[in-house]
Amino acid sequence: MLSSTQLAQFGQDGYLLLRQRVPLAQCAQLREVVAQQLQAADAPLEYETDVGYAGAPASPDAPGGRTVRRLRGAWNRHPRLREWAAEPALVATLQQLFGQPVVLNLAHHNCVMTKHPEFGTATGWHRDIRYWSFADANLITAWLALGPEYPGNGGLQVIPGSHRWHITPQQLDDLDFLRPDLPGNQALMAQGISLTLAAGDVLLFHSGLFHAAGANLSGEQKWSVVFAYHGQDNLPVPGSRSAASGEVALEQN
Repeated sequence: MLSSTQLAQFGQDGYLLLRQRVPLAQCAQLREVVAQQLQAADAPLEYETDVGYAGAPASPDAPGGRTVRRLRGAWNRHPRLREWAAEPALVATLQQLFGQPVVLNLAHHNCVMTKHPEFGTATGWHRDIRYWSFADANLITAWLALGPEYPGNGGLQVIPGSHRWHITPQQLDDLDFLRPDLPGNQALMAQGISLTLAAGDVLLFHSGLFHAAGANLSGEQKWSVVFAYHGQDNLPVPGSRSAASGEVALEQN
């Protein structure tokens, strides 16, 4: 269970890093599953060409265009991925943060994020709530590192406390990223910090937290299992993408 200090830290910073949360043996099993899934390349997938980010391949037929960015639909891909997403201790932690029973949303994240060398493009400063539609912008992403994550291989960067900011539409570009050309935004982005994760570390972060990630400049792929959760009273907006793929109510044992 989280301590009062950890709960306060999440409220203040918008994220919480839980070190060595998952045993290395379990991470190894998940890595084996991911390797098999990447080799099979079964849909649904997101390719680098799909993201539309600066430097991404222009088409599936361009060099690196069919580099996998995400293995989507992780909940239905393999029992080991479902086991982690619904792990009782994780659910209990999330229930503490929400103050109510927990629901997993299948429309958002629900994936294995990969970042490949050479074609693993950078992601600008953004909030996940930019394309999520819920009654309350209070969701939490659980990010499990299956190996080392650091600036050189595209590890996450976060801006502590940014989930509490008021951001105007003029500060964002067409992809709802913070515009780097605005001096005011440059001061905000300068507050970002890089996170270094090891296999088994879990990062919990608020849907309003600004985060980014660089390109993968290493020689190895980076894999992370990522799911999104909300409290049972925080419903997706009917007819929105957030309500399109169903949800899973999770019970704490």
